[in-house]
Amino acid sequence: MKKLVFATNNKHKLHEIKQMLGDNFELVSLREIGCTEDVPENQDTLEGNASQKSHFIYKKYGFDCFADDTGLEVEALNNAPGVYSARYAGPQRDSTDNINKLLFELDKINCRKARFRTVISLLINGNEILFEGIVNGHILTHARGEKGFGYDPVFQPDGYAVSFAEMNMEEKNRISHRGEAFRKLITYLNNL
Repeated sequence: MKKLVFATNNKHKLHEIKQMLGDNFELVSLREIGCTEDVPENQDTLEGNASQKSHFIYKKYGFDCFADDTGLEVEALNNAPGVYSARYAGPQRDSTDNINKLLFELDKINCRKARFRTVISLLINGNEILFEGIVNGHILTHARGEKGFGYDPVFQPDGYAVSFAEMNMEEKNRISHRGEAFRKLITYLNNL
């Protein structure tokens, strides 16, 4: 069984991907390979960040690996916050602050079209493949729902009458940007 590193220490993400991947790979976290340092992600695109993280792990630890990056892109804000989604309101990375800033920025704007986008960089034997997942929707005028995280309370996906934060995890994963990108990754890996 081939070892594959997922450049994360998020147990929930790791467990979810292990379930999808099955028995073809031994999937391990950063902690399990002894990586305790902050993995750099200082590029100005989601693709750049995902690629930077996977290359860092591959070069420093020698394992095939994949890394992801996600951003919220709001059309009226020239696709901001984008790559800066987690720290939109400052380095404290506070979701409530980020949502408040976003709602303030959109206060007098009628066009509230937005999309969540996830990019995954997979490095196998030094070869990189990128996978992308997108879900389109719009930004609500106020937060709704208690589930999810980040911008989920103000993002309503197209075709639904509820925010991501009002959906159960199964429903959200079925339509989400992250779910789509990871399904593409899993299909690729399972066909190797």
